Amino acid sequence: MAVCEGRIWWMPAVAVCFAAVASTAESGTALEQWHTGTGGEGTRFLAVASQTQDVIEVSVSGSGLTAEEARRDALRKALEQGAGVEISSRSKVENYELIRDTIYSRADGIITDFKVLSESQGVGGMYTCRIVAKVSRSAVASKWGEVQNVLDQIGRPGIAVHVLERIDGVVQDSSILESKIEHRLLEVGFDVYAGKQLQAIAENEAADAAAEQNIAKMQALAKDFGTEIFITGTAQANSAGTRELAGQLTAMYNCDAAIKMYYTDTAKLCASESLPNTRGGARGHYAISPQAGKKALENAGIDLVERCYQSVMRNWATRITAGGLIMLEIEGMRIADALKLKAKLKAINPDKIVRIDGPKATKGIMTFRIKAKMTAEDLAVYLVGDEWTTILEIVDLKTNRIQAKAIGE
Repeated sequence: MAVCEGRIWWMPAVAVCFAAVASTAESGTALEQWHTGTGGEGTRFLAVASQTQDVIEVSVSGSGLTAEEARRDALRKALEQGAGVEISSRSKVENYELIRDTIYSRADGIITDFKVLSESQGVGGMYTCRIVAKVSRSAVASKWGEVQNVLDQIGRPGIAVHVLERIDGVVQDSSILESKIEHRLLEVGFDVYAGKQLQAIAENEAADAAAEQNIAKMQALAKDFGTEIFITGTAQANSAGTRELAGQLTAMYNCDAAIKMYYTDTAKLCASESLPNTRGGARGHYAISPQAGKKALENAGIDLVERCYQSVMRNWATRITAGGLIMLEIEGMRIADALKLKAKLKAINPDKIVRIDGPKATKGIMTFRIKAKMTAEDLAVYLVGDEWTTILEIVDLKTNRIQAKAIGE
């Protein structure tokens, strides 16, 4: 029989482990080592390494443009430090990067036991947050399986991207910010449909929609591609003359951009990011230079692209793991049957079905908007049960949308 009781805490520049260990030769569950620490000459600390340790306590700092961003960054870093080995051990798994970043984006939902040690705003307006948190490896493993199961069921999420870009007032054939956002999303495994694809297939409707800020039209195009999120926005760079920098003549440009992200199924705004007026430039002899304008936008937009990516990950991860709004669309159902179905849906799980709006009838399809503390996949599990087989049949399952057809009598 082996007994191991221990606790971890922090002292300056050293993590100290103290444990009293008693074990028989047969158990082999603990490895006992002595280390000289920084607590003074001859000070010794006992480190106990256990293969069964689940909860790890870490102390980390995060930063961000707001106090909330700084706290989220700290929680993400706590997850990386506490469960990094657990996560990296799965690096050969299909869609590894996408699942990994989904897990990190949900750090605030996985780490529930943490304490804020300090929060402050420094020079330049940046916020910092220091926390101590307990990270459960088993909780991470459970969430990994949950996300992987969703991907197995619905496939990789799709995103439509279109940014209307102007240089000196002239609409550009391609957008440097659009391509950077596209590349960032493709890196981790999203299926991305960019402006050129949208224009080619929809005969320039996407460009018109973005120019007019016609969200309904963009939503319809995004639905045609089967995407979960669509991103649209504008970016512009205008000449600000030339300057000599480090002995080189430089064409200067003032840049700004505004990017918005929407859920395709509801057209609900899920995130908004912007680039305030920023001056940049590129080497050139002429004040008017489209190449310099694009380069200035590229340099100024580095942080914007990353913020867009983090917003996409955070919102998508929340939808597939924490529930939210679920669209249930049923083809061929009569209004009387739909009203009866609404009562039956409410009875599934009153604690998790918060509210049901509808039914709304459009072109032979009954639509329910269900506010729930579960995912579309969780609800679909109920809807394929024996008692539902005479009512409806599920024909398609998306991140937060279930499509079904009514079963005739």
